This record gives sequence, C-alpha cells and structure tokens, in this order.
Amino acid sequence: MSDKPLPQIHTEIWNEEPEPDNRFATRAAYCRGYDVFGEMVGNARWVEMLFLLLRPELPEPSALDLLEALAVALANPGPRDPSVHAAMCGGIAGSNAAASLMAALAVGAGRYHGARDVHDAMLAWAACGTDIEAWRKHLRHARQDDGGAAIEVWPARERPPGFEPHAPACATSTRQLLEALARIGAAPRLNWLAAHREALEDAAGMPLEQTGVAAAAFSDLGLAPEEGEMLFLLLRLPGAAMHALEQQRKKYTEFPFYAVELQDGPAAGSKQESQQESHQESQHHE
Repeated sequence: MSDKPLPQIHTEIWNEEPEPDNRFATRAAYCRGYDVFGEMVGNARWVEMLFLLLRPELPEPSALDLLEALAVALANPGPRDPSVHAAMCGGIAGSNAAASLMAALAVGAGRYHGARDVHDAMLAWAACGTDIEAWRKHLRHARQDDGGAAIEVWPARERPPGFEPHAPACATSTRQLLEALARIGAAPRLNWLAAHREALEDAAGMPLEQTGVAAAAFSDLGLAPEEGEMLFLLLRLPGAAMHALEQQRKKYTEFPFYAVELQDGPAAGSKQESQQESHQESQHHE
C-alpha cells in the first residue's frame, strides 16, 4: 500500500473524520463546524440544518421562523399544480420513486408557477428594492416582448415574474401567506410588498401569485436568486412525493383527470345542434 497521503475532499460546508479502523466509515461529521450526530441531532431544528448548508452561521431566530413558515406553505402545492400532477402521473403509471420526483422537479422548474419564476422575481427585487417607481418601470418592461433577450434554456418570459396571468384577482391563499410571513419580523420586503401589493398588481396588469411571495421571502433571508430557485424546488417535493404514493395505491380509472368544458368549438357546436334538434323534435310531436 502506498505511503502517499490520500487526496482530501475540500468543502466549506462539510467535514468528516473517519473511524480509526475504517477510513470509509464516518466517526464524526461537522456542518460548518457543528457536530451533526454528537450535538445537532435531537437538538437542532430542520430549518437550522437547512440554513447552515447555505450559510456559515445561523441567522436571527425570526429568520429561521420565516423560513420554516414558508416551508410549511410550499410543502404541498396541491394536485392542480403542474409539478404535483406530473408526480401523480408517475405514481399511477407505476414509476419508481425517483422517476416521480424527477418528473415533479422537471415540470416545477420553469417560469410558470415554477422555480425559475422565483429566480427571475428575486432578480427584480435585487434591481428594484422597495422603490415603487422602479417596480412600475420594471413591470412595464416585463410585459413587453422578450424576443431580444439572450438565448437561454428557458422559454421566453411572457409575463412579469411572480404574477399570475390567468386570474382576475389575487388568490386568498396568496394574500394569507403574504400577511402571515410579513408578521413574523425581519422581513422588510415582505412588509413593503404587503403594503404595495395592489399598486404592483395594477402596474403588472395581473395579480400577485405565490412565487412572488416566495421571492420576497428568500430575498429577505439574504439568499441569492440561484439559492432561492434551488430551495423552492426542494421545499415543494414533499407534496409531490405523497401524492405520487397515493396514486400508486389506486387504479388508473380513479386518476383525477382535469375536467374540461368547452365554451365553443366542435364539441360545443355539436351539443348546441343536439339541443336544437331535440327541441324541434318535441315541437313536431306536439
């Protein structure tokens, strides 16, 4: 066996000490200097561990409370969310756990209700801060054609990030989430957003949605846009996982398909013609 020293794995996040008789087994593991199994397990909150993976030091308790509250809100986007629906499709089709979660990640990564929308909204917070005029200018520009933007892996942006294009008003759940997070403290952007939500909605021409609230919360926590994007993906996985498991236990005939009612088109036309024919036939018999 060579006497040369073994190459070391370098990371600012994690450090491990091997067992004296087995260098492949961990004797002690440290996250940012904290002994994970000797001190943290049984004493630390999950959000404390999560934050230490992001930052070298723990923040104020109010910041941890903010992250935990947001994690509760994001844990299950619900079966109507495209990412959860993708995981459910995996579950009903008999896909394994990893495949269902990868489906949820793939569908939930984009610019509609997805993690990239959070990323883009956080960029807007970095550029506009709490300046209402800067936001109005940004929102006017965001509604324009994005064809001149640099080529990237994502489809062109079709609306201001953090806003919902297919709703007449801000959802009650979004307003409740914003108000609850703003009350926690250490959240200047969330408080400003709560006070100026309607003005921003007027400028955007559409209501605020939950990705916009999450972007403000992550910005208040001091996270970078790419960190907020990653956390948004992570925090929404529990609901996708549980809905996929639920579908695994069901028959495919019980799968909750979307109900679509056409207002016009061939199907609606046929229905109208059928109703007219029925009416004419009843008159004939009379």
